[in-house]
Amino acid sequence: MNNEFDWIQSVSPKKLHQPSVKVGIGDDAAIYSVHSEFDQVVAVDTMVEGIHFTRKTMPIKSIGYKALAVNLSDLAAMGAIPLYYLVSVAVPKQGWTQEELSKMYEGMDQLACKWQVDLIGGDTVSIRDTLVLTVTVIGKVKRDRHLLRSQAEEGDVLFVTGEVGLSAYALEHLLNDESPRVDQSSFARFLKAHQEPEPQLEAGQLLAKGDGRVSLNDVSDGLAHEAKEIAEASGVNIVIDWDSLLIPQEFNTHPIEKQEDWMLYGGEDFQLVGTVSAHYWNELVLRFKEHHLLLHKIGRVEKGEGTVFMKRHGTRSIIEKSGYHHF
Repeated sequence: MNNEFDWIQSVSPKKLHQPSVKVGIGDDAAIYSVHSEFDQVVAVDTMVEGIHFTRKTMPIKSIGYKALAVNLSDLAAMGAIPLYYLVSVAVPKQGWTQEELSKMYEGMDQLACKWQVDLIGGDTVSIRDTLVLTVTVIGKVKRDRHLLRSQAEEGDVLFVTGEVGLSAYALEHLLNDESPRVDQSSFARFLKAHQEPEPQLEAGQLLAKGDGRVSLNDVSDGLAHEAKEIAEASGVNIVIDWDSLLIPQEFNTHPIEKQEDWMLYGGEDFQLVGTVSAHYWNELVLRFKEHHLLLHKIGRVEKGEGTVFMKRHGTRSIIEKSGYHHF
């Protein structure tokens, strides 16, 4: 990189989507106004090359897209409206070109433009080995309407906003160099789920707008892991009904153990999983249909102390295995 400041200027947005931005990139800190009717929501995620992504399985532009998407997914899980993001990148002295970094920022900008999110700052440093990319997102949610993991109660419906397991399925095929062997027309949606996941912001905001009690989590570390977090935070047990899950037909030719690995433990689907009171369920389904969004029942909440069960063909067992862990 010849000139850090020239490069920062080159990736700075040419226009701002949010009128609340008073000072964006170019000073010591960003400044924006906060509305009295909303609470501010902030989330941050870090992706490390070789651990969270490799250029073998991710196009450079998709690396940037996904880095922002995983953060926007955290806002979706709170029912928040995204407003701003900041990017901190530690660049290896060798192995990455300025053109490649700019392509990565293009991926972030592609998603940011879709959701009208403004890049308002960040930091750029050098590092010895592999690239480290940290994104911070800032949003807002109506006061007292944020959606927490701790709001599940006995008798609630357990739901998910879409299919799970697609990203893990794609990653396994990419890592094993099997993608050319699969039906490409069928594989495309799995590939997109892994490389350019769609944060469920509209679904999260719709859940926050209603009057019903909702607990919510995004499926980043696996469906079983996220359900466990809700169960523990709420002090309840959760039962996942395997026969109610949306199982892609491509999975049917694989052993049940492999299907479980993808769907329960694979993670990085960035759908939303949550609970809602049973009497509010039908109203919520109708509201989602009106917005052409999927809301699918996959289980229920029972009295308990944080255990997650799997029910299959009338038999239930405790889910001992969890999803992705960093340590």
